Parts: sequence; structure tokens; C-alpha cells
Amino acid sequence: MPNTLAAYAVDEGNSKGRRFAEESPVSRSEFQRDRDRIIHCTAFRRLEYKTQVFVNHEGDLFRTRLTHSIEVAQIGRSLARALSLNEDLVEAISLSHDLGHTPFGHAGQEALNECMQPYGGFEHNLQSLRIVDQLEEHYAAFDGLNLMYETREGILKHCSLPNARQLGELGARFIDKQQASLEAQLCNLADSIAYNNHDVDDGLRAGLLTLEQLEGVDAFARHCQSVRVHYPDLGGRRLIHETVRRMINAQAIDLITQTCQNIAVAGISTLADVRSATAPLVAFSPAMQAELLQLQQFLRDNLYWHYQVLREMSKARRIIADLFGVFMDDTRLLPPQYQLWAREDKARAIADYIAGMTDRYAMKEHRRLFSLAEGK
Repeated sequence: MPNTLAAYAVDEGNSKGRRFAEESPVSRSEFQRDRDRIIHCTAFRRLEYKTQVFVNHEGDLFRTRLTHSIEVAQIGRSLARALSLNEDLVEAISLSHDLGHTPFGHAGQEALNECMQPYGGFEHNLQSLRIVDQLEEHYAAFDGLNLMYETREGILKHCSLPNARQLGELGARFIDKQQASLEAQLCNLADSIAYNNHDVDDGLRAGLLTLEQLEGVDAFARHCQSVRVHYPDLGGRRLIHETVRRMINAQAIDLITQTCQNIAVAGISTLADVRSATAPLVAFSPAMQAELLQLQQFLRDNLYWHYQVLREMSKARRIIADLFGVFMDDTRLLPPQYQLWAREDKARAIADYIAGMTDRYAMKEHRRLFSLAEGK
């Protein structure tokens, strides 16, 4: 059964609607329609072959941007139900929040942003918005997916002031220092819960992290110890899974408790109150936030900066830089559609093409353009 929405949640009655008017859906909500459009769009399908931490060809068991997005949506919906927020909106934001990611994860984004510095830079949140507003080509009446305002707002987690000034109403909250909806705030932290905990799981699976290392990290150690007390003979994958799921549960409960407290203390009763709050209301407790900061620093030092990961990311950066350079030198090497877009804005069209690539397509395109042995 659907949850009863809180007075300060987003619903169709207080929504700012779509950019282009459409008839209301018959058998689903407007935000369910958004979710469905996202799932059926081209950029969403490509997430299956885009890096989360491990480059796609390294193994079938590691998480990709697609599996990560599904996990964020699951965590987000559970949190939204507990807080009486709009589950369908949370699901739509969660499934679309990484649409603009480049191949090769953060290394790919950093490389493309460096290439794009003379032309306005590259940021994956803005690219996700660009995809749903312009680049998807599905509908006769408009470019993009024509999503609800609140879904688009949730996709745009961060934005510089110069970019915000170009986005009209959607960018105004960054200029006016207003808050996004609680649903958008929740998705930010559901994303954090998902990648922190599942990167631990993937790091252990890959053999780049060890249980001995993680036993020095409070967020992992206390739950691992609890599992060992209750199941002294448990080991291997079951021990890891039991620990990680307890980590996720503890973080979710902490977020729900702290957020309810923040809403009560701030006297929030309407969506307008949410937007005019002085700080985000969806949050972890200070103790949990400190614990998560330690976990994030551990993952940075021991997983994201592991020499084997850095080697792959170094290759990824070179692939992105090579592709950008060769297309800037000669746009005739682009597919016809992007050649047309390049007539108006060459660098941005090239960025759109590269950002839309999967890991394996980017590697294949690089071989086509730079390897004499590649026949076609």
C-alpha cells in the first residue's frame, strides 16, 4: 500500500509541473510516469556498462552505474516510506541521478572536465540534466523526457552560480540559498549509503581490501563483531554480507531518526518551509557522520587510491583525453548526428558524445582511431 504523504512532501498538488504541458496519465502518477520514462531512456540502459569503481571488463560481479542506481532507488524508497515522503519521486531521482556520468567513473569525469575547461567545463549533474532536458530523443512534441520540475531539481544536486544563472527557475535555489525538496535531499544520502557500503563489498570481493584492514574502521568493525558474536562459525561471503547489510540498516535508522528530529525542531509543516530552511533537513547524526567520514577516508586511501585501481584510471584518463583531442582536431570523425551538433558548439557536442559512451565502447572507439591493427 502507498504511504500517506506528509504535508511537507512533494505531491502533484504542490508540484511546479512540466516544462511542456501534457495530458495527465490515466493509471499512474506523474512521478511514476517520470520513473518509467527514465527506465526506458537510452542513457539509463548504457549505465549497465559504465564504471562504478571497477572498469566494466574487469569482472561481471562488480557493481556498475546501473546496479548502483537500482540500489540507491531501493534504499531511497525505504527511507521515503519511513519519512512519509513521495516514494515515486525518490525513485525517479535515484534512477536518473547518474545518467550523465562518463565512462570510467570519476576518472573519466575528471579527464573530460579538464578537456572542457576552456569551454565551460564538464559536470555530471549538469550532464544528467542535459540528457533528460535535451539529448534524449523519444517524443514528437519535445526534446528530452519532459520530466517534472521536482525530478529535475533532484537530479541537479550541485551547481555553480554561473551555471545556475543560466538555468532559470531550476537554478534559482542555488542563487537564493534555498533548499531542495526533502525527497531530493534524501536521494543525496541514499546515494552515499549505497556507494560507501557497496564499495566495501566490491573492494573485499576484488581482494583489494581485507577484513583485517576494515576491522580498524568503526563503521565496519562494530557490525562485524556483532555478526561474529551471534554467528561464531560464519565466514566468507556470508560474514561480509551480514556485516554490510547491518551497516546499511544502522545508517538508515540513524538518518530517519535524525531527520525526524530536524523537521520537528525546525517546525516544518509545508514544502515552502522545507525550501526556506537554513540547512538541509535530511541528515545523519553527528556521531554517524563522523563514523562515515572515517569510512570514506579509508575507502579513498585503500580502495580508490589502490595502485591497481589507479593504473586502470590512468589508462581511462588517457583514452578520454585522446578521444577529445582527435575529435576537436577533425569533427568529421564524429558520427553524423554529432557532426551536426558540432556546427553549433563543437566542444559540447564532443563532450556529449564521449560522456554517452560505455566503458567498452570508449575503449573500442579508441582502438578504431589510434590502432593501426583495428580493421574497422
